[in-house]
Amino acid sequence: MNVQAFMASMDSGPIATDPDRPMTDALHSDADALDAYSQAVTRAVSRVGPAVVSLGVVQPAPERLRRRGLEEVRGAGSGVIIAPDGYVLTNSHVVQRAQKIEARLQDGRTISAHTVGTDPASDLAVIRLLDGGLPVADLGDSSRLRVGQLVVAVGNPLGFQATVTAGVISALGRTLRAESGRLIDNVIQTDAALNPGNSGGPLVDSRGAVIGINTAVILGSQGICFAIPVNTATWVASQLIREGRVHRAYLGISAQTVTLDRRIAVHYRIEAPTAVRITEVNPDTPAASSGFKPGDLIVRAGGRPVVTLDDLLLSLGNHRVGDPLMIQVIRGGETQTVETRPVDLPESA
Repeated sequence: MNVQAFMASMDSGPIATDPDRPMTDALHSDADALDAYSQAVTRAVSRVGPAVVSLGVVQPAPERLRRRGLEEVRGAGSGVIIAPDGYVLTNSHVVQRAQKIEARLQDGRTISAHTVGTDPASDLAVIRLLDGGLPVADLGDSSRLRVGQLVVAVGNPLGFQATVTAGVISALGRTLRAESGRLIDNVIQTDAALNPGNSGGPLVDSRGAVIGINTAVILGSQGICFAIPVNTATWVASQLIREGRVHRAYLGISAQTVTLDRRIAVHYRIEAPTAVRITEVNPDTPAASSGFKPGDLIVRAGGRPVVTLDDLLLSLGNHRVGDPLMIQVIRGGETQTVETRPVDLPESA
């Protein structure tokens, strides 16, 4: 029996008595699901793609190479345009100490760029392209992310321009150590594959909105990649554009976002399902002087609710160094309001 006859015989049989019908329906359902997934990825890429740039960077060679007569080295990375007048978000480690930066756009143009500012503490940097009227990416809200959510990474791994990988958010609230040695809190873990050259490119949601900046992959592992949340990146970028550096109010704590016990939330009339728990208080810091303790749950800072670690970082970022800051905590079943005076983030922090 040829294919046409086989299909005709399948179509002519009564539906109710066809034993293979459930399997056929299942195959159609799988095809529909795959098609919806594909549409989500392609739609996201089409929206963010024009704003993704490939970066070529020339940096002074390290001393060991200069002794061999090599004066400069070349690197590559990715970035995403966040303003039509040429501001681009990327990684600090991509452009730090750069002597020359060139950005290649999706339309084939190559534009010179210069560094506006770098922030090794978050592995973020802003550069500016010497051109205007550029395509701009939409920025999302990383506080609304959920584990299992579809994400797409766009970048230029190994020099292959506009490469796309897709996956899901594997975990939230991870901690990653930057090249400077400082810990970057509240990092997104994803299984969307990253490779050298992806650094600085955007991680986007199914709508094509940027929800993170790709920053690192654990070598030798499978499917463990990281991105800096876009809320953190937006705050850092605004300071770099305005002042060329990031002034951080520093308390001297390590903390993480945790789920609130429902009884505590109801008792203290806290609407948010999460808060921030202090895991460590560093000695000789404003937090130690103010009496903060490991286990304290921070629920408000500067009059604003603290739902995630991003909220606390943003409160500190908007706070003038040295001014008093009122922080409400839950400790031992009671609420307390603690006054502290953050200092400027020390170089060794």
